[in-house]
Amino acid sequence: MDFNVKKLVKEAGTALSRVVQLTEEKLGTSEKTELDAQFESLAERSDLTKQWTERLVKNTESVLTPNPGNRVEDFIFEKIEKKKPNRLSNLEYLGLDMIEAGNEFGQSTPYGSALIKVGGTQQKLGQFERDMIGSAGLCYIQPLRKFLDGEMKTVLKERGILESKRLDLDACKNRVRKARSMIGQQSKEGITPELMLEQAERDLRIAQSEFDRQAEITKLLLEGVASSGAAHLRHLQELVATQVRHYAQCHRVMQDLQKELVALGGPSPYTPVNTNEAMDSPPSSPQSQKARILFDYDAKDSTELSLIADEIVSVWECMIPDVDYMIGERGLQRGRVPKAYLEILQS
Repeated sequence: MDFNVKKLVKEAGTALSRVVQLTEEKLGTSEKTELDAQFESLAERSDLTKQWTERLVKNTESVLTPNPGNRVEDFIFEKIEKKKPNRLSNLEYLGLDMIEAGNEFGQSTPYGSALIKVGGTQQKLGQFERDMIGSAGLCYIQPLRKFLDGEMKTVLKERGILESKRLDLDACKNRVRKARSMIGQQSKEGITPELMLEQAERDLRIAQSEFDRQAEITKLLLEGVASSGAAHLRHLQELVATQVRHYAQCHRVMQDLQKELVALGGPSPYTPVNTNEAMDSPPSSPQSQKARILFDYDAKDSTELSLIADEIVSVWECMIPDVDYMIGERGLQRGRVPKAYLEILQS
């Protein structure tokens, strides 16, 4: 194998010069060329973008695919450019067991028929979930990964080159200073201080030119990273749209299932009611009662009413009966109040 000895020697000398320069900077014995404030601001913004994009991708993957083993398997299949395994979700496994149990209990029995219907719905929900995960990967995770593996890696590479150019520049500056300090001294090895200074200044001009050119290239790339927020916002909006479609599908299917179960002769399903709406609805007079507060009570959230011992408030049962709470009213204030803090007064 042929080796370019001169090239190897030159590269080794350059690498050694950079190490020496970096060491002297760390020790505080050599000056360091600083980049302008705008460049530093762009670099800081780039680091922040990289850090948070990596965390968002990782956390989104954890939410969409909670099983770490499955995430590793998907990653390996992506790297070898093979299709991901079409594994069933937990909901689909649950659906299969429910259908099997329903068949065992008998399709003609209310319970067996209900199990089969619920199992079929669980399978649909599992399929919806897998579709949502796939869509979220395409519209959000993959674009962010592409950004990290493409644009961000290029920026890091060019910043590394710029740091090397900066070390070369500062090493040349040190050689110029050293050569100038030797003017008037006896020459060594047949090279006069004047000739050494001329060579050092020529190297400095070349190093400065290369540093300036690399700084401009890197700055343009950093500006590109700074403007990437618009694209990332679009990907985020697509993720939200995917989730909206998914939950709307799930809600519609569950409502249909609820109606089918009622048709089988079961009790009317529980219908969630907005607590604030329930509290806004004025009680009918026969249900309203007066109660004395036994102890002070601090509301845990905006749906509850804070209480003061010995005050009198109006109370009535919640629209959805609750064994622990009633609705209380003090002037224009309304909220849930714990029954244990109330003494109902006889009218």
